[in-house]
Amino acid sequence: MALKPGPMQVIHNFFTTKSEVLRDIDSLDLWPTTYVSERMQELPLHWHDVDNCGYVLSGSSYVIDENGERIPLGPGDKLVIPAGALHAEGEVTERMVYIVGISEPANLLEKLSMLDPAERP
Repeated sequence: MALKPGPMQVIHNFFTTKSEVLRDIDSLDLWPTTYVSERMQELPLHWHDVDNCGYVLSGSSYVIDENGERIPLGPGDKLVIPAGALHAEGEVTERMVYIVGISEPANLLEKLSMLDPAERP
């Protein structure tokens, strides 16, 4: 099941347990991977050509939407990024752990390469 096209969304306090995350990933027919983000600088605005959802298990940061608004992220939050949605990950100052679901059975980092906003369809 593909995500509805549109902008990136953050749903705060979406889950409290990993079981809830796995049920949601299953209902969306996504392929899950656990991702650990160490410290990093804020990324530039970009997009991906696959749907993906991120579920924050621990740590905190923010994401930037297509209008430049910073939206905080913390444990229990769900990040919904339909294919083509412009966004940027914010600076990470402490380790963050996510479960990330993508719409294809593929290597997470290869599928989530940052694509240039000027080349968005």
